[in-house]
Amino acid sequence: MKLQLVRNATLKLDYAGATILIDPDFGPKHSRPSFTGRSPNPMVDLPVPTEEILAGVDFVVVSHLHSDHFDEVAKDLIPKDLPLVCRPGDEESIRSFGFSDVRPLDDELTIDGIHLIRREGNHGSGPVLAKMGEVMGFSIDAVGAPSIYWTGDTILYAPVISTIAGTAPDLIITHSCGAKWDDILIVMDAEQTVEVCRVAPEHTRIVAVHMEALDHATVSRNDLQTYANTHDIAKHRLLIPEDGEVLLLTALNA
Repeated sequence: MKLQLVRNATLKLDYAGATILIDPDFGPKHSRPSFTGRSPNPMVDLPVPTEEILAGVDFVVVSHLHSDHFDEVAKDLIPKDLPLVCRPGDEESIRSFGFSDVRPLDDELTIDGIHLIRREGNHGSGPVLAKMGEVMGFSIDAVGAPSIYWTGDTILYAPVISTIAGTAPDLIITHSCGAKWDDILIVMDAEQTVEVCRVAPEHTRIVAVHMEALDHATVSRNDLQTYANTHDIAKHRLLIPEDGEVLLLTALNA
């Protein structure tokens, strides 16, 4: 399994003979407004050209329609006939962008032998939940391939813990920048990411992404690594890739 962090939540995954693009955000640096007044977004450039990101992609997954997960540039550049898996309720909006093969992940579906199951996510808590709207995570598996749980834009709460316990995935991908809206946490921070490491099975690797790209984030890569070190999380269990970095991954017990 090969996983490339492009930037923020945008991932390119080579898995079970297919190449999957997740939450594409191709916008140039500083092309969108600030969330907090600290900086326009995204705060960093794409590390590779969009042509390279799109090369070989077999299908796309869009977890929700926030601009840092599916932006205007991606809507324009992604081939409109590629299969595009989305959160139920977003399919008509995505079709209105010109995409012809839109597949809502109502519960589960299989594409090219790859099985996806929708997972719950809370993009915050309390009054901010309605402002953030519905999101999804997903599990992915295929014959002979490591199992993955991609949490998406969610805080750590009971359904996330239950999914980890119930599926014992080989890989968990977390969004760990500690972003806040109205001073309320809307994705995992360092403490919650370390808790994922603690509740996950010993064979599971955790890959933390969605950092250092948006101005409402509160946790940097260095912050997360420092917190993990002080809480005795081994570096081989928690991986914190740089933008553009490619990880070649197996389960720890493989």
